[in-house]
Amino acid sequence: MGFEQLAQLRDQLRAEKQQAKPEAKPERAMRPKQKSAPQAKPRDLDPAVAAIWPLQKHFPLAFPVNPAPKVPLKEGILKDAEQHLELLGITSEQLKLGISTWCRGNRYWASMVENAPRLDLNGQAVGTVTAAQALHAKQQASRQRSQDRRNRMKSKTSTPAPVADTAVEPAKD
Repeated sequence: MGFEQLAQLRDQLRAEKQQAKPEAKPERAMRPKQKSAPQAKPRDLDPAVAAIWPLQKHFPLAFPVNPAPKVPLKEGILKDAEQHLELLGITSEQLKLGISTWCRGNRYWASMVENAPRLDLNGQAVGTVTAAQALHAKQQASRQRSQDRRNRMKSKTSTPAPVADTAVEPAKD
């Protein structure tokens, strides 16, 4: 099919679409407008995110919002944060889930470099990342990358191949 034929086909489809539009308008006018359901925010759906949100709101220096880089947290930050459960409006279990989720992942592990300051809830340096901790974080990041790679490969190979559209003839007696 040449460009001229494609252009003619395009014009023909546009004309048909224009003719169909006036017919659809009266039908639409007769239907009552439906309000769309309010979109649920990710923090309402994921319990870990729901726990992290108040931490970010009340302690923005220790729990910066993306795209700001994460910072290494003080060892024992959970104990410090448990003193603020009422302020945060979450349970101890939710807090544990939120902090453990926060301290996993490439953004956090990338912040764990040797001699980087560890911050308390107020953003004050109260220690440094040791060489062993930095190495552990690097290993965790590497392990996560290889796991992600395996999962991608598994999903590619487990995707079923498209079924060919073949006609089956009935058996003849």
